[in-house]
Amino acid sequence: MEQIIATVRGFDGALVLVPEPGGDFPELAWGDAFFYYAPDGQMPENVQPYGTIVTKNYPDDAASDLDPPGRWRVNVRVDRATFQEVTGEDPRSISRRRDHAAADSLMPHPVYGALGWICVVNPGERTTDTVAQLLRSAHDAARARFARRHEPGQPLDAD
Repeated sequence: MEQIIATVRGFDGALVLVPEPGGDFPELAWGDAFFYYAPDGQMPENVQPYGTIVTKNYPDDAASDLDPPGRWRVNVRVDRATFQEVTGEDPRSISRRRDHAAADSLMPHPVYGALGWICVVNPGERTTDTVAQLLRSAHDAARARFARRHEPGQPLDAD
């Protein structure tokens, strides 16, 4: 997990938030990580992260069985073509059953797959390099969206 966080921190303009007890984030988010493109170092408003790491089950997301010690999952927002390349399916018509608790396997996110999110529980030898590449691509896409929103003459909420 720390290797992936360090990789993302190395991306130009990356903001990595890892909520801890006593901060402004809800307790449920403590220990997780959220990846944004934010060249000013401030958490963007009205923008979702392009990647996350979760370290526990959430109320509506328990299929990956993340509550046992040492289990975590990296989640990455990808474009439709990449989703199809990685999973063999269109994000809007996922039909294959998967074991979302399986480690070191790229697959659609158990809750947000239809929105173009892929995930890996405990990335290992088979998936770590691919996850890093996918996070780099997601970061670059977030940077491009940021640039479009901040073009002269564009309204602040354009995207």
